[in-house]
Parts: sequence; C-alpha cells; structure tokens
Amino acid sequence: MMEILIGAVIGFLAYFVVRIVLTGIYTVDQNERAVLTTFGRAERLTGTTLDDPISESLNDVEKQRYAYPQLRVIGAGGPYFKMPWQQVYKVTVATQTLNIAFDPESPSANNNNQILEAVTKDQLNTGLMGQLRYTIAERNLYATLFAIKNPIAHVMGYFISILRERIANFEAPPTPLVADLPAGSALEPVAVQGISINDLRKNLRELNEQMDTECASSAARYGIRLDAALITSIDPPQDVESALAAINTAHNEVSSQVSLAQASADQRIVQSKRAVEIETLKAQAEVEPLNWLAAQLIELRKNGPDALPLYLRNIRLALYSRASHIILEMKK
Repeated sequence: MMEILIGAVIGFLAYFVVRIVLTGIYTVDQNERAVLTTFGRAERLTGTTLDDPISESLNDVEKQRYAYPQLRVIGAGGPYFKMPWQQVYKVTVATQTLNIAFDPESPSANNNNQILEAVTKDQLNTGLMGQLRYTIAERNLYATLFAIKNPIAHVMGYFISILRERIANFEAPPTPLVADLPAGSALEPVAVQGISINDLRKNLRELNEQMDTECASSAARYGIRLDAALITSIDPPQDVESALAAINTAHNEVSSQVSLAQASADQRIVQSKRAVEIETLKAQAEVEPLNWLAAQLIELRKNGPDALPLYLRNIRLALYSRASHIILEMKK
C-alpha cells in the first residue's frame, strides 16, 4: 500500500514537472508578439481601439462596428511562465508580402492566384499584377486573433474591391499642356482625349498612392496594416493590344505636334516682348535729352525775361563759330 502511495506521489510530481514547469515556460521571438488568455479570455486594458489613432480614418458607422478591446501585448523576450489553464497566442509582426491576386480560400481563383482581373472605364477587361505588403497591427491584436476567423481573406477582399473600384473610375490628372489650354480651344479635344488603360499605365504611382490612402483603415478593421500596394503591370486583352498600340502612336504624334506648336508660339511671344522692350528703351533714350533741355529752359526763365534771349544768342554764336557757310534771309 505504501509503495502504491509513493508511486502515485512520484507520478503526480512528474506530471506537475512536465505539465506546469516544462510546458508552462515559453518565449517570444524578436518578430513576434503574444497574447495570454486565462480560461479563454485575454487580459484586457482600459479603452478600445476607438481611443487609438488607428481608428481616425473610420467614419461614424464603422466606429460602431469596429470597436475592439485593447489587449495586454507580451513583447519579445522571455522566458515567460503560464499556468495550465492559460494559453498563449503568438503572431508575427514582420512585414510580409503577397501577390495582389492571392485568394486564401480558393487556390484556383484569379488564374491560380497569379493575375487579378479588373474592368476599366472603357469597359476593357485588364489583368493586374503586383504585390501587397502588410504587417499585423500590434495595437489591434484582438481583431486578428479573436474577432475575425480569417483576417487575410477579409483584407484581400477589402483591398481587391477598392482596387477594382479605383480602376473602373480612374481619371488621370491633366497634363500641364492640357491645363494651359483655354476653354473651347480647337486643340483641347485632341489633347484631353485619352485611353483609360494608358492613363493607368502612366500613373501607376498615383494609383498606388490612392490605394494606400483608401486602405488606411484596414488596421482598425481587421488588425492588419497595409504598408504599400505595388501594382507593377496592367495589361489589356491580347485582341486589343495592337489596336491600343496604333492609338498610342497616333496620340503621341498629335501630342508631339501640339507641343512643338506651343513651343514655337511661346518663342515668338518672347521675341515680341523683347522687341517691344528694345523699342521702348530707344524712345526713352531720345526723349530724355529733350526733357532735360526743357527743364533747363524752365530754370533759365525763372531768372528773368532777358535770360532766354541771351541763352539763345549764345547758342547761335556757338553755332556760327562752327559753321563754314551762313545763309541769311534778307527782308524785302
């Protein structure tokens, strides 16, 4: 009986060592964050995500929907200790990259997760290729771990819906040439006529910046922050590629001719302004001595009625001294 009791005590101690001491110690890697739950409930802090700056981009309706509690986050380090009734949830906070055509719920979707299709404003079915960088939002781990079953699927659906809406309504900013044209100009229709897919290709950077702005609320919604959208290629269907190439060639030629015409007109305007300035300076140079002489005569007149006749006599004598012939008019 004593041996059975001793064996039971030893077995309990062994279970205690294995279950509590060995499995109760854990660490958190440098690129990880952890949340500890007790009987399935995570330790919460005061306030919600609405008190955090990540919710600033949400509207009033979204704030009612995406109000998540703040959790106590365990940072990198260790060893940490937990009880058997506690559980540790770890997530990586390192920046990760996905194909924009990735569908976590359907490997065969979007051409086997390689090309994402979207319709442009011109009703062209285009193929998009690129990458999406994302990071788990440390300040909203509740949404990532407990509120959403598959956060990546929600984030990708959210991103793709915004991207397709942007593609369908994208308008390129006016070029300086078009912006300077007067309303109703004969060149205006030629200059502003564009193809949506061409505008998209030329303004990929602006499209990526728009996506970054539109997806700023993803951290508050799903606990995943979209760092950058890098759309690298927008390709039209093969049957319209040649037609688009011809349109682009004609459009580039027209734009080149318009640019040359405007440059020539600007040059002539500058030359005309320069000629006007030169003639104005010449006129001022001729008028200045006359103004000076008039001012001198006015000053002489102030000295008395005889000052001007004397001045004229002196001027006449100076002219006589330099003349080789003098012709006098004789009164009959």
